[in-house]
Amino acid sequence: MKKRLLVSLVVLSAAVVLRPGSAPAQAKDKDAAVAGAVEKAVGYLTKSQNEDGSWGPKPQNRGVTGIVVVGLIRTGAKPDEAPVAKGVTFIEGLVNEKSGHIAGNDSSAGLINYTTSINIMALDAANKGDKYKTAITNATKYLKDYQWDENRGKKDDSDYYGGAGYAGDKSRPDLSNTAFFLEALKTAGVSKDDPAFRKAALFVSKCQNFDNEYNRAPWAKKNNDGSFIYTGANGGENRRTDGEGRKTDMGGYGSMTYAGVKSMIYCGVGKDDPRMKKALEWISKNYTLDSNPGMPEENSQRGLFYYYHTFAKCMDALGEDTFTDAKGVKHDWRADLQAAVLKRQKPDGSWTNGTANWMENDANLDTGYALMALSYCKKK
Repeated sequence: MKKRLLVSLVVLSAAVVLRPGSAPAQAKDKDAAVAGAVEKAVGYLTKSQNEDGSWGPKPQNRGVTGIVVVGLIRTGAKPDEAPVAKGVTFIEGLVNEKSGHIAGNDSSAGLINYTTSINIMALDAANKGDKYKTAITNATKYLKDYQWDENRGKKDDSDYYGGAGYAGDKSRPDLSNTAFFLEALKTAGVSKDDPAFRKAALFVSKCQNFDNEYNRAPWAKKNNDGSFIYTGANGGENRRTDGEGRKTDMGGYGSMTYAGVKSMIYCGVGKDDPRMKKALEWISKNYTLDSNPGMPEENSQRGLFYYYHTFAKCMDALGEDTFTDAKGVKHDWRADLQAAVLKRQKPDGSWTNGTANWMENDANLDTGYALMALSYCKKK
């Protein structure tokens, strides 16, 4: 009798573990869903790839290709196989031996900080041995040389200080470019004690809606909710709205707030720092993956896929499996993100926001962002 009961319990236990609604079964289903989505995305990107190996229209393809390559490799594609190999070859051709950046050798070499930062990440992802060590080292030096600091005539009280802009040499710094710049430095293995991080932390702090010793801007005192705007430079500029609103509407929003938190972590700012506490408080009150939080309702879908990939990197950098919102609800952020991304995939395997803002009408770019986001959804 005891033997029969033991056998029955074993069978029952197995049934409980393996039933369709059980956690292991659900995890397996989710993994299969992601694998299927990635396979469809690879199929789309194989068809949409340009003959030269790049993705997207010229000249933006120089940065878009890096985004796609990183997204593909992080979700399992092999660097030496199509379509990634052709993309990597295209990026290799952008290495400027004279200047060190990875944005090209012709007059179309624009958005140099942004493009070089992304392509450092792409070459690092594709790296075997030390194949791209020299290119990455030279590109990193280029980026650091054009960070706004004393060498470029800015003191640490300047709202330019520590930041990076699109063009590298002369352009006004912004938080998005500075976030990519910092991620590139981190990817390249630059020491956390490098002065570039300390300088950048000052710039990032000047982009936060937080009235404190690091930011005395009137808009920071007015809003004072911990969120981040596009840039604190030139007295503050933002991208929540268009036209005059860029100079008057300094309300923070999701993509920049997550970029700000991620950047502060890279710069060594701890979770107990008042800037971090204030930013995380804003996130807890605005946790959502249905929109880019903080944006006006009419613009709530702007930059959605940029937001997704930044959300993923920020949450990963925070190092927690769950995030508790202001109502006390504990979120499995990976599951939330995965569900949000998967339900937005198009039948052809691509993702696209459909809005021209921030180039998110380019399915190649959005698909690259989506793949990046999905790559952070598997628990370590």
